[in-house]
Amino acid sequence: MIVFTTIIIFPIWDVIVGSFSSSASVATPGIRLWPEQFSLDAYRVVFNDPSIWNAFLISVLKTVIGVTTSVFFTAMVAYAMSKQDLIGRKIFIALGVGTMFFSGGMIPIYLLMRSLGLLDNFLVYIIPALFSFYNMLILMNFFREIPTSLEESARIDGAGVWRIFLQIILPLSTPVLAVIALFNGVYQWNDFMTARLYITNEALYPIQMKLYEIIVQQQAANMQNVVGSVIIPTSSQTIQLATIVVATVPIVLVYPFLQRFLISGMMIGAVKE
Repeated sequence: MIVFTTIIIFPIWDVIVGSFSSSASVATPGIRLWPEQFSLDAYRVVFNDPSIWNAFLISVLKTVIGVTTSVFFTAMVAYAMSKQDLIGRKIFIALGVGTMFFSGGMIPIYLLMRSLGLLDNFLVYIIPALFSFYNMLILMNFFREIPTSLEESARIDGAGVWRIFLQIILPLSTPVLAVIALFNGVYQWNDFMTARLYITNEALYPIQMKLYEIIVQQQAANMQNVVGSVIIPTSSQTIQLATIVVATVPIVLVYPFLQRFLISGMMIGAVKE
């Protein structure tokens, strides 16, 4: 167990140590357990960009809004699909399974986004990720395990479909909803290709796209890093390590709060009475 834990932790620790080291020490081969030449220059380069905070805001907004809307919409569809008497249920499932194996491809999807007016639009982060058939299957199987007697009792008391869904089904589904929210949150925060393909307005860049730009600019600058025999104290490698840390910290901070739900949610369907 100790060896396995070390194998997992050491690469992460090496990235953190490298991000706080100077470019000269990082360029030197070898194993580093501590920063040999402590330096914050890489982080200064990252955070001195005036648009970095706007990129953080875009990432936070698209993650929060994307997770909330996706989980709620997917849960609505899953609740309906969990009912055996739903008209056309088998057809809907067959069509959904097909989307898990086949895709239209990058160019048709790009043309679709353009026709919907989602290019250079914040909604391009939200609408395409609104529904996941895989997540729907997880939620649908969980909803099936909720006793139907609860819904029948609520209907006798006069509750409608929406009240049953919002006040009974969703509160009972907190573990699985937390798992789906975590999956969506990690995807939304780390999503890079959406901005790369559909966004040209820098004001809508998320943190991943902005940090990518910083790395590219730094690599170009390092090609001329010797000016008057003065070496720039950062390199593309230290910038990359710093950006990895910056992009990973928010998810790492959120994970412990969802861990207990993740454990219980992953056990869904593992035990049958």
